[in-house]
Amino acid sequence: MTEPVIRGNYPTPSSSKVFAAILRWDIILAVVIAVIGGVIGYLVDGWAGAVSALIGTALVLVFAGITVVSIIVANRFTASPIYPTLFFAIVLGAWMLKFVLFIVIVLLLRGQPWTNGTVLFLSIVAAVIGSLVVDVVVVARTRMAYASDVKLPSGE
Repeated sequence: MTEPVIRGNYPTPSSSKVFAAILRWDIILAVVIAVIGGVIGYLVDGWAGAVSALIGTALVLVFAGITVVSIIVANRFTASPIYPTLFFAIVLGAWMLKFVLFIVIVLLLRGQPWTNGTVLFLSIVAAVIGSLVVDVVVVARTRMAYASDVKLPSGE
């Protein structure tokens, strides 16, 4: 296990490295799904299918990225006495942003002639499942103590 980075008197939580790894793998996954989905979408419905696959993949990448980035940003406030409150405010604020953004995007894309709803849906499903697999694999392979970043009293 690597040592956390010390900022002031408080270390950056070691979980930030896990989330950074998840973000890296999500980006790689999104590129793979965009290429494969774009080709399949093009074969199914021409440019409308290709664009739909790219939009679906981008949506999942953006939404997964917002969550991961919000946690990494929230972890920067470990030195604050109200860290738990800040953490949950930042993460829940990001989730609310994603919810509103999703509704707006769905309303804007609904019935557009330059999209294919089936290809869009299937690319979103593939990217969501892939993103969940990335999360599970990265967390399962991470060597991190159950009680990481804990400082015990020295007894002096």
